[in-house]
Amino acid sequence: MNTYARLPVTIVRGRGTRVWDDKGKEYLDFVSGIAVNALGHCHPAVVGAVTSQVQKLFHCSNLYFSEPQAELASLLVENSPFDKVFFCNSGAEANEAAIKLARKYGKEVLGEGHYEIITALNSFHGRTLATITATGQPKYQKGFEPLPAGFKYIPFNDPSSLRQAVNDATCAIMLEPIQGESGIYPAKREFLVEARRLCDATGALLILDEVQTGLGRTGKFFAFEHYGIVPDIVSLAKALAGGLPMGAILAKEHVAQHFVPGSHASTFGGNPVSAAAANAVLKTIFEEDLISNAVKMGRYFMAGLSHLGLRHDLITDVRGLGLMIGLGLAKGAREIASHCLELGLLVNAIGDSTLRFLPPLTVTEEEVDKALAILEQAVVSYYAEIKG
Repeated sequence: MNTYARLPVTIVRGRGTRVWDDKGKEYLDFVSGIAVNALGHCHPAVVGAVTSQVQKLFHCSNLYFSEPQAELASLLVENSPFDKVFFCNSGAEANEAAIKLARKYGKEVLGEGHYEIITALNSFHGRTLATITATGQPKYQKGFEPLPAGFKYIPFNDPSSLRQAVNDATCAIMLEPIQGESGIYPAKREFLVEARRLCDATGALLILDEVQTGLGRTGKFFAFEHYGIVPDIVSLAKALAGGLPMGAILAKEHVAQHFVPGSHASTFGGNPVSAAAANAVLKTIFEEDLISNAVKMGRYFMAGLSHLGLRHDLITDVRGLGLMIGLGLAKGAREIASHCLELGLLVNAIGDSTLRFLPPLTVTEEEVDKALAILEQAVVSYYAEIKG
């Protein structure tokens, strides 16, 4: 079905930060499958883990235990402040599970009338019916009405509006530490701290959507570590299995216990092959200290983009954390992304005013330098184009 505005490129091969199309042209990939390929393409550890697993077991359903799934759950719990994990296949499915768990917790702990979930304007939480409703952008909801009831929206980074929105019906506040889909806008510390305080005061749950920000992307294993708070539920996906479908929610025991057999399920969730890939991804992130590399390369890249901004007044600002970076532009984001594509750099345009950069956590200084050179050439080409 025609659900994607695809670019005219057929990618046939990838290795590290580079991909090649069906004509043999090489591209530097600073999209990473929208933050999925955290280790780059075809990392040997992931290839080895998947190759080994497909020779042993593809699928057994969640009626039984499997070793890769149990190992993955242990890795996530041991490296987080959470106690329990639920596996699914995508970020939308993870956020759907978080919404259901919060509703069930609200009714069983706070009372029957506690069902409302507060989210932020310009957020993005997925494409299922409940998650587009949680998403604070009417453009994703149009045409799919009537939407599920019980969602309320407040301006992002506005603690006062958040305080006013919480009431006796609130069961959860659901936020992204960085709004990625709307242009890479990090949460302010006081906003997330106030969200935590309000949840503590009312008994509501704090859900953080770390589908894009999680697993080292921002320079911490979880982005919430930048803010000195811990949510009650966190959702993960994208980078988790390094390119295979995998999502998850993690929760504290007192919250997780409200899911019992029959409450929720996912046929393919925690599939042995995806779980084996995810184990390889997490071990590699820790063993190769890729979170430190995300910090180092993120600073280096943002400094380069800022210097580019000094030479081209089209560039308005540079924002983000780690290797989740947005470049603000006065205009022309789509056209500049198109020039980058022609010059061999994959970047993601968000609307007309932001370029989103999500290189692999393995990216090197040489690759960042090459990306900056291509980007500057693309900006110059755009200037020449609009001046005729």
